[in-house]
Amino acid sequence: MSSLHTMPEAPRIDWTQWIFPGPRRVFSDAELARAGGGGWSRGIDCYVYSNVVVLVLCFYQFLPDAVGGFVLVAALVGASAGLWGARWIWRHPSRTRFNGASVMAGIVAGLIPLVMVQLGQRALMRDTMPLLAGGLALMLSSWWFLTLYRSQQLEGRLREQHEQQQRVALAQRLAAAQIQPHFLFNTLASLQHWVDTQDARGGPLLRSLTRYLRATLPMFEHDRLPVAQELQIVSSYLDIMQARLGTRLTWAMAVDAVPAPLLATVTLPPGTLLTLAENAITHGIEPSLRGGHVTVSASVADGGGWLRLEVRDNGPGLAPGTCDGLGLTNTRERLAAQSGGAAQMGLEAAAPGCLAWIEWPLSAREVAHAVAREVSQASGPESGHAAVHEVTTTPLDPA
Repeated sequence: MSSLHTMPEAPRIDWTQWIFPGPRRVFSDAELARAGGGGWSRGIDCYVYSNVVVLVLCFYQFLPDAVGGFVLVAALVGASAGLWGARWIWRHPSRTRFNGASVMAGIVAGLIPLVMVQLGQRALMRDTMPLLAGGLALMLSSWWFLTLYRSQQLEGRLREQHEQQQRVALAQRLAAAQIQPHFLFNTLASLQHWVDTQDARGGPLLRSLTRYLRATLPMFEHDRLPVAQELQIVSSYLDIMQARLGTRLTWAMAVDAVPAPLLATVTLPPGTLLTLAENAITHGIEPSLRGGHVTVSASVADGGGWLRLEVRDNGPGLAPGTCDGLGLTNTRERLAAQSGGAAQMGLEAAAPGCLAWIEWPLSAREVAHAVAREVSQASGPESGHAAVHEVTTTPLDPA
């Protein structure tokens, strides 16, 4: 039996556009706040008024002598009313507003000839009716195109924001998948070996791994994490790697230059600092037989406008032609997406080794919040905040 091929359905005509024209999309207040962008430009008002004056002057010679001044004043008043309606539609474009403004303009345009007749100005009414009809048609057409343009502009911005959010979410999922499986497998293999041999290093490693997993597994469920929490995650990671590599790795954390409340207030995309630390271990420490040293530091730059985070190693340094891998690329994109393109990330030679850095813009709200927290904590117990954390342990038996 031969299969039946259905004919494509013909596009349906929306008959409601004949009686209630305009876009069907209705924007919520939240959508308008996100995608509204700039307000109405004063340049549009100047452009419309100047064109009205030029047009009236061009046709001035064709008007009766007693009508020219009246037409100019009426045209400016009509332009002012049209611009008021345009601003009203611009703020919340919808078919309801467009049709409401059109009905009101039609009523006013219909009342003007009646008033002129009541005032005994029939001749003036006959002379100005073509101008009135043309001005009304021009106003309604302008409102129509403005409504369509503004609606499409808002839809495009909302679509762009949605796609950007999807890219950020995808980058976070990719980052979560990059908690290097070989790192976990190697750590578990070392832990199993130490447990089997009853090595005393098994307990501290298990505790460090537990802290690391407890912090990293749920962290990608959040859009942002405080820098203080990022530093704790990096500390747990470096504890684990130091336990595995033994004397081949020493590390330090120097963050005393930044007030603790500010580190607890400023937030970054999750896993940002961890990616830089993993990169330093993978490319700077592990390839070297003698190992090396990793320093994680934080400082406030440019008069308090930027938070600068650095991860430095003294390994072999950058190879010629080095480019960002997937992890660094995702990190750079997430930083740009969540800071509006303001945040910066760099990777450069440190002689010896490599320096990875992030500069994150500090908002006035974040600084004020951090100052308030610091003041509120001043009367309470002092929080321990080590300036430099240096760790050195015994060598690791091969696992």
